[in-house]
Amino acid sequence: MALILTVLLPLCVGGWLVAGGRHLQRSAVGLVSLVTSVVTAAVAIWGVIARSSFDRAWLPDLGSRLHLRVDGLSAPLVLLTVGIGILVAVHGLTHVPEGGRPSTFAGSLLVVEGGALGVFLAGDALLFFIAFEIVLVPMWALIGRFGDPHNEAARKDAAARFALFTIGGSTLMLLGIILLIVRTGTADLTLLPAAVAHLPHGTQLLAATLLTVGLAVKVPVWPVHTWLPPAHTTAPTAGSVVLAAILLKMGTYGLLRLPVLTVSNGFHSIAPVVAVCGVIGIIWGGLVCLVEQDLKRLIAYSSVAHMGFVALALSTGTAAGFRAAAYGNVAHGVVAAMLFFIVGGLKERWGNADLATARAALRETWPRFGFALILGLAASLGLPGLAGFWGEFLSVYAAWSSGTTLLRWCAVIAAIGTALAAAYALRVARLVWVGDAVPVERVAAAGRDADRSEMFVLAVLGVVTVLLGIIPAPLLTVTGDALRALGVGS
Repeated sequence: MALILTVLLPLCVGGWLVAGGRHLQRSAVGLVSLVTSVVTAAVAIWGVIARSSFDRAWLPDLGSRLHLRVDGLSAPLVLLTVGIGILVAVHGLTHVPEGGRPSTFAGSLLVVEGGALGVFLAGDALLFFIAFEIVLVPMWALIGRFGDPHNEAARKDAAARFALFTIGGSTLMLLGIILLIVRTGTADLTLLPAAVAHLPHGTQLLAATLLTVGLAVKVPVWPVHTWLPPAHTTAPTAGSVVLAAILLKMGTYGLLRLPVLTVSNGFHSIAPVVAVCGVIGIIWGGLVCLVEQDLKRLIAYSSVAHMGFVALALSTGTAAGFRAAAYGNVAHGVVAAMLFFIVGGLKERWGNADLATARAALRETWPRFGFALILGLAASLGLPGLAGFWGEFLSVYAAWSSGTTLLRWCAVIAAIGTALAAAYALRVARLVWVGDAVPVERVAAAGRDADRSEMFVLAVLGVVTVLLGIIPAPLLTVTGDALRALGVGS
């Protein structure tokens, strides 16, 4: 029952906080959220170690079962999700945005966590879809209700755009799943690959296209990425963190689990398009980051670029590419979470995230934030020895070693994208970390450096960033073993 508890605990407590926790004091809400996140993490870790599973009859007429299981592809993302859940809860002890009740805010975050865990643990395509949809409503509330209080119009626009794009993507994904269920008679992700192999190529191609486009919106992959920057810009700090570290990973994990591994023949036909869109996103995101003036929006566009590497890796259709995508997923989740915690803290103190505003050197005014920012930027640009390096390097390697001319050109363009990442990371460092000729005393008096909760969060993410960079083997091995068990590569 470990996996059932892993999903239901945050869902039930989060739902209770939203529906009936309005009379709780802010401190009580924070404590409930933290305890729930810690217990969920403990149960999830037990389930991962024990390789638990849960399989019961659910909708026999549709060939769908209430099936939860954990393997080497899902386990790292489960651990990432529960880890981020704890850090967000710790951060929420002292940082709750305006715009609504603290219970609604904390409850929405817990529901997002529970739904995401359901996605990563689902062994049934229909269950995967339902868990995915559970996440979207609380995320919409976090953006629309608890977003930037200074710009109501932008907040409403970002929430509406998020809803419009994600509902559109969900519709396409559902159509693809229904097509597979109707033609194969099963929704079991373990049985689907063999059942799909007997379908006509046209059916496989249609299913793969529907699933890929629907999930590409969730990732997001260029050109269906335009909902992400406004959502990140207006969302509260915790909302941006779970959006970058969890929701985007649901999209890339869905791409790997559904079209890539389930409808592999159909996906192979559209893989070149996915590769091209991925590298365009890498270059597009990098170029925008070179001129973007809003720091939070800049980090959002950098996520578009990083997700482009994951899309490129998946398009190779090789075990090396799948391992690169899985590693890049986890690494980006850690690094993006750290950067959004930093930028959120700076925006809270500055009042805005405008890079055009002259500010004193962060290294002198708030050195804790300054050190964390440099570490996060270094990891984001793919510096060797930090988490961001291996995902990008292995993605380029997988594309180049595929042997096809198109993918080799994509590898070259993606490598140019790493240079753009270095350029915009250095731009941010020059404007924020080095700063301008503004009296240090004036800025220091306007706020304080990272508090205890922020220091704890940044320290944990910083340590994980370094460990993933210098010891990549465990994550790569776990993913490789899972792929071999599925009969993919060696």
